[in-house]
Amino acid sequence: MKTNGIAEEHPMEALLRMDRIPHIWCSTCGIGTAVSCFIDALKKSSLNLKKTAVVSGIGCTGRVAGYVKLDSFHTTHGRAIPFATGLQLANPELKVVVFSGDGDLIAIGGNHFIHAARRNVDLTVICVNNFIYAMTGGQLAPTTPALANSSTSPYGNFDQPFNLPLLAASSGATYVARWTVLHIRRLSRCITEALNKKGFSFVEVICPCTTLYARRNKLGTGLDLLKFYHDNSEIRHGADPRELEIGFQKKLIVGKFVDIERPTFLERYNVGMQRVLGDKFHKYGEPTGSASVGSV
Repeated sequence: MKTNGIAEEHPMEALLRMDRIPHIWCSTCGIGTAVSCFIDALKKSSLNLKKTAVVSGIGCTGRVAGYVKLDSFHTTHGRAIPFATGLQLANPELKVVVFSGDGDLIAIGGNHFIHAARRNVDLTVICVNNFIYAMTGGQLAPTTPALANSSTSPYGNFDQPFNLPLLAASSGATYVARWTVLHIRRLSRCITEALNKKGFSFVEVICPCTTLYARRNKLGTGLDLLKFYHDNSEIRHGADPRELEIGFQKKLIVGKFVDIERPTFLERYNVGMQRVLGDKFHKYGEPTGSASVGSV
């Protein structure tokens, strides 16, 4: 970028691999906006970025790890969370972020998602939800709203989609929130909170897919979808997660729904192993950099 003929660093250059820009996402896709909010959140967080890692799976959002200038890992389909779990437990000093899509995290990766939340593994999971498998042809996803059209549900979806905040909260997440990519400042602040939260934190990002989802459902342009978010989003902090289902072109309830404290998996492990090993635990058992042992 140049001002008065003088080259200036892009505001996000310190955290983006600029040699890979421009990105591959479609025009009016919201993933790039979600990444911008993530970069802003990283800059505002209290994290040591030299000890921060990003893990993605497969799909449109799975490309995020390749653009972020941090230790980053692009894993196999549905395996971002178990990979991130191993990374975090092997090196507890790391802050590990999983940044992937609804198909990768909730369909093939759904079992890993619920058990990582149940164990309260210290991860921040950002799920970009565009309601469809956008990279592979527009197939039905576990988040596709009822009655919505996809390439594998040409007469409408007759399945009940997942309510992602309810899934996360009922599985044990300590932080649960949802925003759209229209809510840029709120999404950025939310991700900052999630990054600084101990335990399994979850942020759902509602994102337009104009190339497949909007086209198949005759919803108009990317601007039309953003206008829909503007006109139909209701901010309701602390809402009961059971009330957060997303219907086809229905009201979107956004906000922060869960923010609680409970021991992480590693804290419980350390307490349990100290109980078993006694004084030998500190000599042989406690991982380097792990959370201090206390009452849980």
